[in-house]
Amino acid sequence: MESKNRTIISVVGKDAVGIIAKVCTYLSDHKANVLDISQTILDGFFTMMMIVDTSAADQSFGDIQKGLSDIGSDIGVDIRCQKEEIFEMMHRI
Repeated sequence: MESKNRTIISVVGKDAVGIIAKVCTYLSDHKANVLDISQTILDGFFTMMMIVDTSAADQSFGDIQKGLSDIGSDIGVDIRCQKEEIFEMMHRI
């Protein structure tokens, strides 16, 4: 799969019921497919990383970024989205 349609989503914040459900429901509603997901709770803090295919999404990347950021604000977590190629360039050694 081409990386230009893959997005890295990170979610960090105080643990609460429904974080995964809200993020995944939003993505599903906008035709973005979750390819991989990892989450953990550390001393009451929730962290999640996702790789998402946005090739069939019905919204632009910017709209998805804004929508997820708004959800994060509503539920008290920080949600960030980056295109995979940008994420990889930022984390090269």
